[in-house]
Amino acid sequence: MRMTICGRAAMAGAAILTLGAGASPAAAGDAAEKPTGLGRFHTQDIDWHDCALSPDDAAGKRLDDAGARCADLTVPLDYTDPGGRTLTIAVSRLRATGPAHRARPLLLNNGGPGGPSLDMPLTVGAAMGEVAKKYDLIGVDPRFVGRSTPLDCGWDVGSSIISAGESRASFQRSVARQRDLAERCRRTNGDVLPHVSTRNTARDMDVVRAALGAERISYLGYSYGSYLGQVYTELFPGRTDRMVLDGVIDPARYNQTLLADAAGANERALRSWAAWTAARHDTYALGRTTEAVLSTVRRIQRAAVEKPLRVGEFRLDEHSVPLFYFGLLGSDLDGTRAELATATRILQRAAGRGPATPSAAMTEVLTALTTKAGSHQGSVQTAILCGDVAEKRGVESYWRDIQAHRGKAPFAAPLAYNANACEFWDAPAEKPTVVDNDVPALLVNATGDTRTVYSGARQVRERWSHSRLVTVPGARQHGVFGEYGNACADGQVNAYLADGRLPERDVTCRN
Repeated sequence: MRMTICGRAAMAGAAILTLGAGASPAAAGDAAEKPTGLGRFHTQDIDWHDCALSPDDAAGKRLDDAGARCADLTVPLDYTDPGGRTLTIAVSRLRATGPAHRARPLLLNNGGPGGPSLDMPLTVGAAMGEVAKKYDLIGVDPRFVGRSTPLDCGWDVGSSIISAGESRASFQRSVARQRDLAERCRRTNGDVLPHVSTRNTARDMDVVRAALGAERISYLGYSYGSYLGQVYTELFPGRTDRMVLDGVIDPARYNQTLLADAAGANERALRSWAAWTAARHDTYALGRTTEAVLSTVRRIQRAAVEKPLRVGEFRLDEHSVPLFYFGLLGSDLDGTRAELATATRILQRAAGRGPATPSAAMTEVLTALTTKAGSHQGSVQTAILCGDVAEKRGVESYWRDIQAHRGKAPFAAPLAYNANACEFWDAPAEKPTVVDNDVPALLVNATGDTRTVYSGARQVRERWSHSRLVTVPGARQHGVFGEYGNACADGQVNAYLADGRLPERDVTCRN
């Protein structure tokens, strides 16, 4: 289940002048950017070691048990000053087991922005099956994420995405919260914030490529990772081999209100879940019709307006209740829908001011969203987005957008169109990348995706005329390959990764 803006979190961006060993010169991206002194990063030796950092490091132990190795690569904080401060980028490698001459690096990104990706070789490798033997699967925690040099603004919450609530006063409270979150980041990490961007993450990816001794990389990126992959192809033309973008962002629509396009999809997803739940009234007792279940949700929201709901040690108000639902609307798989139905029963008890004890899954989500335990994830996610596209639009513009769309999307509009910390961020150090190339890639998207809407995939398909689009119609799913269980879509991705040949035409994979 995804709890990031456009990524795969559980719940649920300089041209190089020197290449690594065995690589040949390639055309440099960003012709105006030719800083000297980058050679030491591209030719650095990689010290592969165990992934587990301690006996209780479960994720690291899983990587070790699978035969993966980990390392920390050094990259410049500022690519215009390669002799200055440096960062470390955590990478993992699960080596190919097929013939050595067929092995190639497949870099993996989990989305987010700011989604840790170090353990992705395990999940992606399982989805690839026999095809994985042809690749060195490379998990990369982007700069400031996960085990890479971290960034944490010291927030008391784990997300800057919150609902504006129902009234003008609640909207103003949400704006004040966003101003405070931005100021905390400026106060604690102001010296590095200008270097937190997708463009710099893409530059780091190219350091990884060079250090691995590869002339080109293959790439699999989910959600925000699709945008990162597109930026990489623009900055470093000719350095990609096979590319899979799953949950595709239209780069022309990448902005600080990234979720605005998804308001309608989330409203429809909520109604679809309500219909599913109504058909299981004997199990969940939330209403026998779609409208009855939606009425239950609205009563929960109204109760949160009057007074925050007490769920165990957590408090959910009118700003956080919609966010909790939003986090569980990223998939229409029965397991996720059941989680939301179970959680709604708990919230129903809290709305009635009775004792409400969260399930283990609900506790994990609420801890990440509403406490300081999620500060790192929320901080870096916001810093990347704002470091890319922050602009001062004026607070009133958000309120006007919310009001204009509230009628058609009463649940989603106050969240999707709300002001966020980017309104109070310093201007980005660089302009966003204009992606105007044409790269052969396999694009994958569900038509009901609640994060990266299907129209975005269509736009990228039109722009990248040599690409092909795999569509899963009717699915309300964010992230398909290896996650949704659609054998057709999984097969299309694996066939492409196996031989590098795109389908002759776009493919529709029905459930």
